Amino acid sequence: MSESTVPATASVPELAGRARTASRHLALLTRADKDAALLALADAVNAATEQVVAANAEDLQRGREGGMATGLLDRLTLDAARVAAVAQALRDVAALPDPVGEVVRGSTLANGLQIRQVRVPMGVIGMIYEARPNVTVDAAGLGLKSGNAMILRGGSAAASTNRALVDTLRASLAEQGLPEDAVQLLEGGHDAVKELMTARGLVDLLIPRGGAGLIQTVVTESTVPVIETGIGNCHVYVDAAADLGKALAITVNSKTHRPSVCNAAESLLVHRGVADDFLPKALADLAGAGVVLHGDATTVELAPAGIEVLPVSDDDYAAEFHGLEMSVAVVEDVEAALEHVRRFGTGHTEAIVTEDRAAARRWTAEVDAAAVMVNASTRFTDGGEFGFGAEIGISTQKLHARGPMALPELTTTKWVVEGDGQVRP
Repeated sequence: MSESTVPATASVPELAGRARTASRHLALLTRADKDAALLALADAVNAATEQVVAANAEDLQRGREGGMATGLLDRLTLDAARVAAVAQALRDVAALPDPVGEVVRGSTLANGLQIRQVRVPMGVIGMIYEARPNVTVDAAGLGLKSGNAMILRGGSAAASTNRALVDTLRASLAEQGLPEDAVQLLEGGHDAVKELMTARGLVDLLIPRGGAGLIQTVVTESTVPVIETGIGNCHVYVDAAADLGKALAITVNSKTHRPSVCNAAESLLVHRGVADDFLPKALADLAGAGVVLHGDATTVELAPAGIEVLPVSDDDYAAEFHGLEMSVAVVEDVEAALEHVRRFGTGHTEAIVTEDRAAARRWTAEVDAAAVMVNASTRFTDGGEFGFGAEIGISTQKLHARGPMALPELTTTKWVVEGDGQVRP
């Protein structure tokens, strides 16, 4: 694995200039070219497993010594199986349709002009993210497939892992005769991040991915256009007409399948009409899986003997725990559940469990979120699960992109107008 040719002290204008040159090359590649490159990158990542895992061990050691939370350590971890999954994500992207050149709409005007709106790459995309080294490879792969050059700024907690991954990707691109500057790693402290956020005209788009503090900093301080990826205070609402067996499986999976990620459920809402039957079993299963529970007075009363439920606060209801903790509330009806979500939700993913089609229709119509689930786990809000391949993030904003963002969301459009000498009368 060769070392990166870009010095760690390179400024954002230097990185952006190299990225712009690389993006022009990428924009001309055919789908076959890009797919072959992605498959080669996947092989390179697999071949570098030992080096990547060793670098990750350095990051994990620093994290443990610094008191990093268990959930964040899980996000940071790359073992051999996860490296293989990261490589497979590149292969999955290679198998997806190429959005570049897709005709979004078009027509022939009365004067004979033929107009069409086609997808084209953004150009240079910056990404600022925290301790998720798999994002490094996902972003590079999606950027390549969509014809964009990527400037990546990962969190310092994953510095060694990100460096090993980017060196691997750049070496593979160079071996293929492709511009290695299609993938670059921005290093340095807060000043470097600030420089990236204010590189308007040099960077076409910025995508933050991480906790609320990081995202809000990027959104409020950037002069570069930003797609806002949001935090995930996701809810599961168990309706009066729920199949309680389904509800139990969905609740436990939504919370415990991978509790550190943004589509894990943080709050459980239960209709009062089924609380007596549902909550004792649900609380026991959640506690048995190691979940720390914060509940209202009714939840505390219904907890089985030996199951501790801590008194809940508004801060608990608003929290994205990033781990095995959950808030619980008993609500009077679907209207009360909707009001709770309106107050505490973050617009990410909200699930209802019900056999009542009217309740389900009301939930999908009134919940203001990027993804709304009916009788399904919140964990399905994911680009891979939606069939998009690796995702660049999950957007909770309402402009351009919303929900899992994959290839189409990394493109913009241009209008192509073809005539035969027409002039404006």
